Order: sequence, then C-alpha cells, then structure tokens
Amino acid sequence: MAKQKTKFVCNECGYETAKWFGKCPECGEWNTLVEQIIEKSFATVSIHSSIQARPQILKDIILDDEERHTTGLSELDRVLGGGIVKGSLVLVGGDPGIGKSTLLLQISSNLGNEEYKVLYISGEESAKQIKIRASRMNIRSDNIYIVAENNVDNINFHVDDIKPDILIIDSIQTMYNPAITSVPGSVSQVKEATVALMKIAKEKGVATFLVGHVTKQGAIAGPRVLEHMVDTVLYFEGDNHMSYRILRAVKNRFGSTNEIGIFEMSDKGLEQVTNPSQMLLSGRLKGASGTCVIAALEGTRPMLVEVQALLSYTNFGMPRRNTTGIDFNRVNLLMAVLEKKVGMQLQNYDSYVNVVGGIRINEPAADLGVIAAIASSFRDKEIDDETVIFGEVGLAGEVRAINFIEKRINEALKLGFKTCIIPDNNLKNLNEIPGMKLYGIKNVNEMLDIIIGGK
Repeated sequence: MAKQKTKFVCNECGYETAKWFGKCPECGEWNTLVEQIIEKSFATVSIHSSIQARPQILKDIILDDEERHTTGLSELDRVLGGGIVKGSLVLVGGDPGIGKSTLLLQISSNLGNEEYKVLYISGEESAKQIKIRASRMNIRSDNIYIVAENNVDNINFHVDDIKPDILIIDSIQTMYNPAITSVPGSVSQVKEATVALMKIAKEKGVATFLVGHVTKQGAIAGPRVLEHMVDTVLYFEGDNHMSYRILRAVKNRFGSTNEIGIFEMSDKGLEQVTNPSQMLLSGRLKGASGTCVIAALEGTRPMLVEVQALLSYTNFGMPRRNTTGIDFNRVNLLMAVLEKKVGMQLQNYDSYVNVVGGIRINEPAADLGVIAAIASSFRDKEIDDETVIFGEVGLAGEVRAINFIEKRINEALKLGFKTCIIPDNNLKNLNEIPGMKLYGIKNVNEMLDIIIGGK
C-alpha cells in the first residue's frame, strides 16, 4: 500500500511546508503548523465541456438594477452602501461578545417581518440557545429558520429545500467540508467552506452573512484569502465593558469603505445611535482646561468629538507620551510644532492625549483641535465651551484648508455651538452662516491668541 503524503500547514497564515517547524517561517507564530494529508484527484474533465461562459464585449454587457434588501437598521444600511445586495457574501468580524450574533439575529427579525425567508445556520449554538436569545430580544418572526449544522454539504441541501433570501453562517470557522481531512477551523477547511458558500451565494442569488472569529491581534482568524473572496468585510469595534459599538467596513464592493455605523448594546439587543455627536459629547465637563471639541468626518458623516489632553511636569529626563484614539507619531509632530513655532517648553512634561468615546481619528483636520487641547492644558486655561476647532497644521505652523467645511459647521450649529475656528482659506470661500461666529486663521499663533491669549 502506497504511503500517504502529508504536508504541514500554518493555522494562522496558511503557509505550507514539507516538514514541521516549531515557529512558522512566514508569520512567526509558535506551534501553529498542523499535519494534513495530501489528496490527489484523478478526475479528468474536458476543457471545452467545462467552459460555461463566453467572453463578452464590455459595451454589450447589460446592467440590471442592483436589488437590495433594507435591513431595517439605517446604521447598517449606510455601512453596506444602501442595503444587502442579492447574491452578496458579507464577512462580519469582531471580538467575542461584541454583538455579531445579536446584530445578525436582529437583521433576521427585520427581514423576516418584511416576508423575506432567513436561514440561520449555527455551528456553535443549539437551536434552543438561539431561541432563548430571540425571546429575550422579543423576536417572533415566522420566516426565520434555525438549524444547528456544520457540514457544508448539508447546508447546501437546506438551502435547496427552504430557498431562503438570506443565509447566515455562525461561524465560518466551525464549518467543514467532508472531502477535506483536516479539522474544522484549519486553513484548508475555512478556505473550502467559504468557496462552497460563495458558490451558493452567487449561483442561487442568496445574500450570505459569515461570522468570523478574530485572533488575539484583532485580525479575522484563518487565511488572508478569506477576506479577498468575500464581497464585504465588516468589523465590529468597541470595548466589551462599554455599551457603544462601532461597525466599520474595511472592504465593500457595493459601496464606500469610509462609512461607520454606531450602536448601543442594551438588554433588548443593539440600538442605533442616530446622533453620534450628542452621544460622544455627553458627560463633557465644562469649564475645564485641556479639552477641545473638533469636527471629524467619517465617510460622509460629520461627528463632533471631544479631545482631551493632560500635561504633567516630570523630573525624569525622558517624559512619557501616551495617546488613545489618535496616531502617536502625529501627536509628537504637533507637540514639536508647539515647541518650535510657539515657544512652549514641553520637553519636561508627560503628555496624555485621549479621544473620548472610543472613536479613532485618522484625518489631519483634527490637528488644530489637538494643539488647542495641549496648549490649554499647558497654560491651564480653559477653552470656551461653545467653540469648536478644526484644521490641518503643517510643520511651519501654518493652518491648511480642509474639505467638507460646511458639513462640519452645520453639525456644530445643530448641537448649539456658536463659534468655529477654521482655516483662513476655507473662510474665504464660505458664505455667512447665521448663528455661527467664524474665525479664519493662518497659523497656530493666531488660534492661540483667540482661545487662551497666546503666549
């Protein structure tokens, strides 16, 4: 009898090798290589008989209107680009307990009430466990079908039998293809199970959601090719100890990847936060130094966010620098601008900069607000509570123009702010806005003269 050939595959990155290593040469993880049997297929198929599609001229391809299902959650619809596209494959990732299964069960309820058939495949929980959660969330739709199943072939049978409009797989790491010898959750099984589910979604027009586990580094477990195969990748962000959750698209073939949805976890499930600015500014301490409100932009949505800074004198030669919610190197750059162009001696001060609410800001429009918060803490002078500040700062201390200036100002006006400090180049092209006093500044010193009296 011929000896079976084996290979070793890394469960973290999918690296393949003929011999075992304690440490994966590709990703550097320890004890992740598992042995798998190499199976050969002797089936031969005629090339001409396997061709199902012929090349078409681009201008002759007829476009049909995208058929989308609204989920009943406007925050989720925004992230998806307007709703669920028929035949799409969506991957939802996030930390354990963040709310992935809860969100999908709510989607099932909303779509079921709209007479769409939903097939919920659970590989981790029994049907009774899902029923307990559904009862707590008061979900009683007649169009939701629940089955506890791990075998991809059986899932295909259930889809043919029920003919659902929406298919939910919870989770992809628990699914397995019986033709593959490796255990569920391995690189080969995750890849093959996703291919089988992708075939179901595309050929039968079933919109499919896959729940993906994450590694300790925060990435979706399994091979990276998993994210390449799906149409949309959604990440649930947030702290398990806080009630707010942020849903972000990092890949979307049917819409923008810049949009976010904000939810609040309650005992009845996830509730939408339609006014994130009000949520992020709730509990703000007025009349305190070192705090500033900025207008950040996530996709097309403006949000008012509070930036806090705390500077504390230290006797050590190497002061601490700590940031939360904003790039560490960017804050160091802005502190260097304050030292060189304004003359603030910050080299003997520990600095801590925090963006309140768990939001992460990546755009340069926050520069001016961060500088204002740091300067306010250093001088121990508070910034007016009804002032919002935003603008990009260059290395020479100049303040550069930013985009979507009217959206940011209108959001500030809606929440009762009366003063906006903005780049001078933006003010030149801006019409007068009733109820809002606008200051156009050219450099950092002009801004500091307005808010804390300069040097």
